[in-house]
Amino acid sequence: MNYKTQQPAILLLSDGTIFHGKSIGISGTTFGELCFNTGMTGYQEIFTDPSYFGQIMITTNPHIGNYGVNAEEVESDSVKIAGLVCKNFSFNYSRDNASGSLEDYFKKHNLVCISDVDTRALTAYVRDHGAQNAVICTDGTSVEELKKQLANVPDMKGLELASKVSTKQPYFFGNENAKYKISALDLGIKTNILRNLAKRNCYIKVFPYDATYKDLADFNPDGYFLSNGPGDPEPLRGAIQVAKEILENNQPLFGICLGHQIIGLANGVSTFKMFGGHRGINHPVKNLITGKGEITSQNHGFAIHREEAENHPEIEITHIHLNDNTVAGMRLKNKNCFSVQYHPEASPGPHDSSYLFDQFIENIKASQN
Repeated sequence: MNYKTQQPAILLLSDGTIFHGKSIGISGTTFGELCFNTGMTGYQEIFTDPSYFGQIMITTNPHIGNYGVNAEEVESDSVKIAGLVCKNFSFNYSRDNASGSLEDYFKKHNLVCISDVDTRALTAYVRDHGAQNAVICTDGTSVEELKKQLANVPDMKGLELASKVSTKQPYFFGNENAKYKISALDLGIKTNILRNLAKRNCYIKVFPYDATYKDLADFNPDGYFLSNGPGDPEPLRGAIQVAKEILENNQPLFGICLGHQIIGLANGVSTFKMFGGHRGINHPVKNLITGKGEITSQNHGFAIHREEAENHPEIEITHIHLNDNTVAGMRLKNKNCFSVQYHPEASPGPHDSSYLFDQFIENIKASQN
């Protein structure tokens, strides 16, 4: 229940549709591609996920903020979503290990938000009409002015965003005396990916999105990792070239989400912008190798073309998304490389997909024999 007087606010979609609500308290406007996440928990992880950079998030769970925030439950050093749309925003919270309120967290990061929106109707609208740009306004700017500004916001197709969230300088993660060394290309890497690798006796050097293969190779790693991240993969020519050179040398390579798409592009398989995308922690995937199902966390608006992957002589599709049969995972038949379109580090299963990190380590071991 909210106990504060809230000011009116609006959400304007690029097709002219308007949804009304109330301001959480941060005055201003924010623009981005509108998308929704169906997760019932983990809102702080969602808000700090670099893959959501440039997107306005609709949370389908009607209660947001009720368990506050915790400094340990972040996937990056700041909020990455462009704005939030929710139904019931809790200014009060109750959890023993919370470090503060979501309201204060948003104020710290200057995030514009709108609550008291009919998010069921809005989610259904996005699902039926596809992803589109939108603006949240909490400062009273006229609709006509907002329409003019919104018309100038670039479409996500063709938009390179990895440079906005990638590290500026290389850094290390984990125990420097660990058994395995990993070079990771940061296209928007989630902290929990690094935790999962470090937990498996890996010492990781994380490189900026525009690092070269030589940069990564100079660390003399046992394996290479291509991370998740925001935006369209096709403009990332440098990352695609890095993937090509890793594959030419047949070194162990693992890609997640955007990294998966980069590996596809490096092998001549094109990507496409999805109508609505996959975002949530309840997405069903089938492992075609084992025949087992996995409940997965997903966050992507682009995917690789399944028909092109099926017709590629060196690619084997290993996982499919059971809702729409899109490619959820693949491996290269004659290279030490595999990738998935979902997030095993998020573990909503909770452990359905954690084997993928173990598989990466096994591939590293095999390359050393």
